[in-house]
Amino acid sequence: MAVVCRPACSDDLARADEIVVASINELTERRGFGKMASSRPHHFQAFSLADDPEGLWVADDDGDIVGFAWSWVCGELWFLAQLFVAPDRQSDGIGNQLLGKSFAHAATRGASVKALITFTFNNVSQGLYIRHGLFPRCPIYMVSAPRDRLASRLAEPLLCLEPLAAATARFEDLVPIDISALGVSRAKHHRYLLGDSTTNGFTIHAGRECVGYVYVSDGHIGPLAVRRQDLVDPALAAALSLAARGGVPTISAFVPGTSEPALKVATDHGMHLTLPMLLMSNRQFGDWVSYLPRNPGFM
Repeated sequence: MAVVCRPACSDDLARADEIVVASINELTERRGFGKMASSRPHHFQAFSLADDPEGLWVADDDGDIVGFAWSWVCGELWFLAQLFVAPDRQSDGIGNQLLGKSFAHAATRGASVKALITFTFNNVSQGLYIRHGLFPRCPIYMVSAPRDRLASRLAEPLLCLEPLAAATARFEDLVPIDISALGVSRAKHHRYLLGDSTTNGFTIHAGRECVGYVYVSDGHIGPLAVRRQDLVDPALAAALSLAARGGVPTISAFVPGTSEPALKVATDHGMHLTLPMLLMSNRQFGDWVSYLPRNPGFM
């Protein structure tokens, strides 16, 4: 029987995660990085499935799932969070089939901006995306440091962080920050993050003015967004100070290569570049100085 691309259901998500992990590890081992992926709870995939089920697809070969595609939409922005095919099926044209379903999702939702984040060294996937009109825009680096090393370099924060809670969050304060940084509101994703027990959200304040927000989860910082580019370095420094007060051994973040202030703060605090990634899109969008993504699937 031919491979059939069908809408995903909740029972597919565990198998889809297995494919994602296997595909990433096959690639990173082949490129000399070693295994980098491990199975994680698929809460955001499940959230996206409930929010917009037309964004998640599986490639089904007679009951065996051999590929997975997942995209989400906020306003005019369509984002391809994951597209992976089982390592032993990657020459069978399955990726093109799944990408076609994902692009149809963008068209149905009227999204004029299409974007994704992929590994810099994944030249095969980049070629596929370029053929479909998505071009390289900005390098994105994962940076990390042992908490003890980072803590020894921290100064008193210049900006104040105030906790966000789902019950009391003023989402209307976050919308203009998102629109300034990305061009769209991500209110539904703030609600998701604030409902995640492993993640803590904070608004960033300069005096009485709310100038940004940041989320921290097990020492990982992101997303972080601020209203102005001159606020990036003190905002990230404040987030690093907060993360270092936790008990986790490693502090990390994803930093766009265009965000010179954020890269300087990271390196000044002893953080090392550990994983090179690449933002691709059909056109320029967003302010990639003032926004630090959470991860390649959430952005």
